[in-house]
Amino acid sequence: MRVTFRHYLAVTTVSTFLLILLGVYTGKIGAGLACEGRWPFCDGWLGLFPANWPSFVEWFHRLVAMIVGFMILGAAAVAWRYDHDRLLKYATTLAVVLLPVQILFGANTVLNFGLTASMMHQVAAQLIFASLVVATTVAYVRAGDGGSGGRPPERVTTGDDD
Repeated sequence: MRVTFRHYLAVTTVSTFLLILLGVYTGKIGAGLACEGRWPFCDGWLGLFPANWPSFVEWFHRLVAMIVGFMILGAAAVAWRYDHDRLLKYATTLAVVLLPVQILFGANTVLNFGLTASMMHQVAAQLIFASLVVATTVAYVRAGDGGSGGRPPERVTTGDDD
């Protein structure tokens, strides 16, 4: 089976949703607080290796976020490199622009800046997810109509009157 760009976008969008769920769990158990305000480090040996379950969850959330972040960067790069639909390019670019904002708000949740930082971290995640949903939808709609933008394909004649 050939993996197309729209399939890659769908996997990226689903991965982003799963990352959001992992982030909700991370916040619910207070895993960021296990780092005691030492972002980007945490507790454990040299601040790099988890010492307990909450710090493991925090590190795992960061690892998955890094992987998904690279997937989002790749989606935007492919969208621009191969000149995909304009809305698709802008949606993936918006997701990329929001990534550093998301990282900074995530750092602020660990540094214990309160509910506002946590809420903004979640808002940024939802905006990234929404932009990926738009990009994925556009990719599937454009693939379904042959890239014609919703117009019926023009009739091609060969000159034969069979």
